[in-house]
Amino acid sequence: MTVTYEEALQKYEPVFGLETHVELGTTTKMFCGCPTTFGAEPNSHVCPVCLGLPGSLPVTNRVAIEYTIKIGLALNCSIASWCRFARKNYFYPDMPKNFQISQYDEPLCVDGYLDVLVGGKTVRVGIERVHLEEDTGKSLHIGGATGRIQGADYSLVDYNRAGIPLVEIVTRPVPGTGYLAPEVARAYVTELRDLLRSLGVSDVRMEEGSLRADVNTSLSPRGSDVLGTRTETKNVNSLRSVERAVRSEVSRQAEVLGSGGRVIQETRHFHEDTGVTTSGRSKEEAQDYRYFPEPDLVPVAPPRDWVASIAASLPELPSARRARLMSAWSLSELEFEALRNAGALGVVEATVAAGASPADARKWWLGELARRANDMGIEVSALPITPADVARISELVAAGSLNDRLARQVIEGVLDEEGTPDEVVAARGLAVVSDDSALLSAIDEAIAANPDVVARIRDGKVQAAGVLVGAVMKATRGKADAARVRELIMDRLS
Repeated sequence: MTVTYEEALQKYEPVFGLETHVELGTTTKMFCGCPTTFGAEPNSHVCPVCLGLPGSLPVTNRVAIEYTIKIGLALNCSIASWCRFARKNYFYPDMPKNFQISQYDEPLCVDGYLDVLVGGKTVRVGIERVHLEEDTGKSLHIGGATGRIQGADYSLVDYNRAGIPLVEIVTRPVPGTGYLAPEVARAYVTELRDLLRSLGVSDVRMEEGSLRADVNTSLSPRGSDVLGTRTETKNVNSLRSVERAVRSEVSRQAEVLGSGGRVIQETRHFHEDTGVTTSGRSKEEAQDYRYFPEPDLVPVAPPRDWVASIAASLPELPSARRARLMSAWSLSELEFEALRNAGALGVVEATVAAGASPADARKWWLGELARRANDMGIEVSALPITPADVARISELVAAGSLNDRLARQVIEGVLDEEGTPDEVVAARGLAVVSDDSALLSAIDEAIAANPDVVARIRDGKVQAAGVLVGAVMKATRGKADAARVRELIMDRLS
């Protein structure tokens, strides 16, 4: 019998943890000079080092160490004064060396936290470790319906990704979130993505695999402190899927336990189309990987003054920025989240800096511009219009030179690369008609054409004036100031 998420929570407390993998935005790979550019021809960015050929020796990428320290500091971690790399031994076709250079018991960053806001409450997610390793290659399974090895005709391997610097951020188990567990998991990855983007250490494009999460989920009986057996849902690559993966596993595990079975410690695959997970393989323990210190690399010992200089260079972090903007713009949490989720926070902030009011900047970027970006299938920040352009359009509306209808036409002209807002206004003749004599001529025509409406207005039904306003706006091709038109109509009929 299928157990719903709500039914599962009546008996069990969900506990989740996340292992988030972040490809760092370095120019070259972790231990060699191969470029890290995404989308190159398969196996064109490889060399003897990242292919693990005999006689090749790795050299540590200093920028990758710096970026990892940045991440650790931003996550309130302690930075190790001495650490080293280890060999993690396992075989996959996309692992050219048959081992991965990683960190085991001596990570670079430990014991931090990240606060996330969910449902008006702050949840502190503990960070156990931030360690640095090299990414694997990528297997491509050809001929199947799902893109997985099951049912595929054959497989290809692209080693371009092998050796790219990869940071793994491991949380502590997160208990006590109850019904909100899936939302807290999503909020954590969202906040982490924004933090990493603000640091400039990764492009964090989940669709390209530069940010991906392994979602660990277990159930504890209500009132018990004993953690249940966890499963690990691998390589979840969207924020929505992180939330769905937790929800799906809670329901599945509750169904297994409710039927008298036991949860198996294993990896699982999340299916975007159905929103459920399926079994992958039994989950290895640390001893299965036969870790030992990497013999070809010296230990890493970041000087304290270098760490201090990195800490001093950190930018404003998302939590501080959120608090500042919510206060300065008088935004609620929901309003701020709408801006962030739309990818419009940066352009709105820049538009305000260019002179627009926060309300006007939000109106245009979340309204007309978001609609056009959606139609074009791009991010709103990628539209060919600048925050300064939007601020100028807002200024023209506030001054009465444009109304909203005309402003939308100006936006269209700027997006079509017809020039600046002022140039589009001049070229298209879009300025608001402000000459009362020209407006009165159109008003007199509207009054003459609608005697029944005039009679209703004179009988006290002033809302009927909207018909006359509409007629004047049509006659002026939307270039009149509707408020001024209404005022002149009422004066004419008084």
